[in-house]
Amino acid sequence: MSATALTPSALHGITARGPLGDAVIRRLTGGDDVGLGAEAEAALAASADVVRDDDIQLALFVLYASSYGSLPDLDPTLEWDPGVVAARGLLEHAFEQALRASVPMPDLPEPTVDAVGRALFALAEADAGPSLSRYVAKKATEEQMHEFFMQRSIYTLREADPHSWAIPRLSGRAKAALVEIQSDEYGAGRPDRVHATIFARAMRGAGLDDTYGGYVDDVPAITLASLNSMSMFGLNRRLVGAIVGHLAAFEMTSSIPNRLYADGLRRLGFTEDVTDYFDEHVEADAVHEQIAARDLAGGLAEDHPELLADIMFGASACLTVDGWAAGHMLDSWTRGESSLRQRDVR
Repeated sequence: MSATALTPSALHGITARGPLGDAVIRRLTGGDDVGLGAEAEAALAASADVVRDDDIQLALFVLYASSYGSLPDLDPTLEWDPGVVAARGLLEHAFEQALRASVPMPDLPEPTVDAVGRALFALAEADAGPSLSRYVAKKATEEQMHEFFMQRSIYTLREADPHSWAIPRLSGRAKAALVEIQSDEYGAGRPDRVHATIFARAMRGAGLDDTYGGYVDDVPAITLASLNSMSMFGLNRRLVGAIVGHLAAFEMTSSIPNRLYADGLRRLGFTEDVTDYFDEHVEADAVHEQIAARDLAGGLAEDHPELLADIMFGASACLTVDGWAAGHMLDSWTRGESSLRQRDVR
């Protein structure tokens, strides 16, 4: 689908990838109501794969950015505009249905702390997704590492924020566990140790721009879909089980890959200001995985058994969608190609 290009000043250089994204950007930057619902319906009708559709995933990314406040050009008075909310609802319904149809649903354990914790660890251990981290440790070039940072920046410069939407929606031990994890993510009172801040420093150390959204035009739809799935789970109260399961799987599959990423960066001669982010996660996430699997996910399932299925779905969605994104990078690199979009191909 051919997109209508926006001027770079319209949204910090983020360019629409189709009519829907163009309409969303124009509306959220103060333009007239251009019938977002009709544009959303048309985009969905024309899409062969919602998860990998550039126009739809870019539109969702911008819609969610309005709630995060991550792109200053978006008019904050339009966050809850009825037309905007209705269009987002149409896209979310289709996106959620696509994920539920394609993400493998694991067997449900008993809704107890011990059973859920064991089931989540078994799910993580059985994950057969591509090992991007092993490739980085042994083979990645400096150019590929720059691409890696660009791809990762879409989420990691806002690290932890999608999962924090769950805090007011939880209570008791699950809430306490999530706050304990998120406190570390936000630096435990030290602004310089906020994980997103450490990642921004790593990007600068690698010679890259750490402006949020600076590389959105460069990444494929599947990279946007990874963040968009988190945002959808976190922003919809009915999906609180899914965002909890997502965080559990995210933390449980982080420590070893981050050690390998750090190894690869050191192999290429990157200095401590670049490796610090990954070294930080080796220790932190080894602790977080136990809290996330048992106290957070297991505690929530035990207190609210009706959320068990969504907890397990969210965990599987994390492994599956992140596996798709990692697989795209790995497949591109093993073919000797860039994993980035070509900006002149819309």
